[in-house]
Amino acid sequence: MKKNCWEHKNCGREPGGRNVMELGICPVTIKISFHGTNNGVNGGRSCWVIAGSLCGGEVQGTYSQKLGNCMICDFYAMVVLQEGSEYESTKKIQERMKLAKVA
Repeated sequence: MKKNCWEHKNCGREPGGRNVMELGICPVTIKISFHGTNNGVNGGRSCWVIAGSLCGGEVQGTYSQKLGNCMICDFYAMVVLQEGSEYESTKKIQERMKLAKVA
């Protein structure tokens, strides 16, 4: 079964999660415009493109600030491997999101 980032990392920032009171709900878990990307629930398998996710116990900033950490993340590597030729790259995700804003 393919996991979403909050399941893999066990961060507790999903709605109803144990860390929501302290850190808030992770935007990845509720980013419905990303639903289905890389076979994830909401942004769950494209978290590296979404600002405000949790990494190393700290809330990350903008996409450009966090991308370096994300590219060496075990979850990111797992998604790329699991999706294989069907992997939707960061560039493709960004292009799709830009088009959605224009439409």
